[in-house]
Amino acid sequence: MKPVVHRSFTIERTYPVSAARVFDAHRDARKKRRWFAEGEGFVIDEYSLDFRVGGFERSRFRFGADGPPMTLDSVYLDIQDDQRLVFAYSMTIGGQPLSASLATIELVPEGKGTLLRFTEHLVCTDGNDQVAGRREGSQALLERLAEELQRND
Repeated sequence: MKPVVHRSFTIERTYPVSAARVFDAHRDARKKRRWFAEGEGFVIDEYSLDFRVGGFERSRFRFGADGPPMTLDSVYLDIQDDQRLVFAYSMTIGGQPLSASLATIELVPEGKGTLLRFTEHLVCTDGNDQVAGRREGSQALLERLAEELQRND
């Protein structure tokens, strides 16, 4: 049996827009898919978002046309409009469990912008310490969110 590895990390990022606008980029399925699921080299087989407490976000994807199938399944546990999201999610690769996480996004008004604080409690079920890669991936997603927030649609 592979050992389970537990890790936690927090990332903070400030955006020059209101908390309502940052929150909307998480709530709106079209916007969320654009910055969260799509990306260079990724093939999206399925994406859905049911943004409510108890609702699910599901993504089925591969990296490259021949990459192994990957899944991300989230459930929203707490939603406070323009302030906070709490969700649990699990990932698989090639049909095998990869990780499970509890994550929180806090939105704090800061001057004319918004501080986003992302905290993740990660359980790596494949025996590997994935925290460096998960942190790097989360930082890349927050950069993609910044690009999304610059759009006018």
